[in-house]
Amino acid sequence: MKRNLFNVKTLAVLALTSGLLFSCSNDDSPLDPGKVPGENEDGRWITVAAARMGENLGDGNGGTLIYSISSKDAKDPNVSIEPFDNGFIVPSNRTARLQSSEDGSTIFNISYAGDTGGNYTKYTVNGGQDFEQTGSEISIAPYVGSAPRWIKLFDRDQTGAAVYVNTENQFNDNGTPDDESDDFYERTEATMGIVTLDLQNSAIKEFKESSLRLSDELEAQGYYIGRIDMPTLNAAGDKLYIGARISKVNPETGERDRDAETLESKTIVLDYPSLENPTVITSQVGKGNTNGYRSINSFLVNGSVYQANQGDPNGSHILKIDANNDYDNSYVFNLDEALGVEDAYILAWRPTASGKAVVAYRHAGSTEGVAGAQGYFALVDLEAKTAQKINEIPYSENFYLFQYQGFVVDGDEVYVTEAPVGENGNIYIIDTQTGKVTKGAELVNVEGSHFIGVF
Repeated sequence: MKRNLFNVKTLAVLALTSGLLFSCSNDDSPLDPGKVPGENEDGRWITVAAARMGENLGDGNGGTLIYSISSKDAKDPNVSIEPFDNGFIVPSNRTARLQSSEDGSTIFNISYAGDTGGNYTKYTVNGGQDFEQTGSEISIAPYVGSAPRWIKLFDRDQTGAAVYVNTENQFNDNGTPDDESDDFYERTEATMGIVTLDLQNSAIKEFKESSLRLSDELEAQGYYIGRIDMPTLNAAGDKLYIGARISKVNPETGERDRDAETLESKTIVLDYPSLENPTVITSQVGKGNTNGYRSINSFLVNGSVYQANQGDPNGSHILKIDANNDYDNSYVFNLDEALGVEDAYILAWRPTASGKAVVAYRHAGSTEGVAGAQGYFALVDLEAKTAQKINEIPYSENFYLFQYQGFVVDGDEVYVTEAPVGENGNIYIIDTQTGKVTKGAELVNVEGSHFIGVF
């Protein structure tokens, strides 16, 4: 028999600018006065994130709801939770960009787009739909806009970093597109902005803008850094790595060149905490983007930073940046070769401290479902450079992982969610040392919606 978990709440309805009705919660019964907020005697909190459908199946644009259970209940297949009906609505016009503390007791959020876009809030996790806002709210929109790309640095929950890049084509006086001159285009100026945020005290720490340059040769061909994301702090704590996507314009027309050759993967390196002196390093192993999408794309493991790339014509690689703040080109880990597939594309991933990792991916053999290409999970060993598909998790053609954001790492165990768009699913727990997979709590879905991970 399933045990349905929910807190008895009265939902107060709020109208947001998107026209959707959102709800917040009031307790019908007070918390145990002897219990410390965020404390959980049945293991760490596991917070499930659910993305409601907007206008299209699986678009996730209808808002984000979260619901927390203990790790003990998360491992129990007899437990059933309904985040879409009983969850806490996270303030965000579209899919929220969530982060959690290392122990799962705190959720950090910066609203994405809309009137509240750029607002930072944090919540103590009390179980179920009970998320108690703590500290003051602060807006980073004046620094990086109302739809910021941000991440929590791995510095024991102290700092968040948000980034943006603005681009502007520059022209000389020798010609214009109208006179068909082939030398009117000079380069594209890419201006990076980065702000660091004190997560504990809700305060801006530092803000800097810098010009991002590629080589003169590449810039003359129309290449530039068009998107950045996923700042990662190195082991020494003195450099920040920021993933980059390289774009290109046609110098003859000044228009975007969408058929451009894919360049070697690149990463921006700058001083920390000053955020000064940006340089660009280049991999000789992988090609394509390193900025990821909505999930953290690079991680510090055993003194080095391991980074996934996307859009590599030879399939996604996991790249390595060593303590000298440059790519280790002797480290070659290609997911196509490791999995025996073609066009592997790492959608999201998370390693444990031991270097074992769980990777969400798609490939050329993925079926096209209602919201996009079918996704899969693999167990990866960063040291051995091996990967194997996790077959114990069921895969539907509508299992959509492009928007996947969150994994929970608890020692050697990694928690993930599995549910096709609009269908029920489960939490799964992977023991990365033994490969054992445990089917956990049931996730009750609603039409057109999906789950984007656990925190």
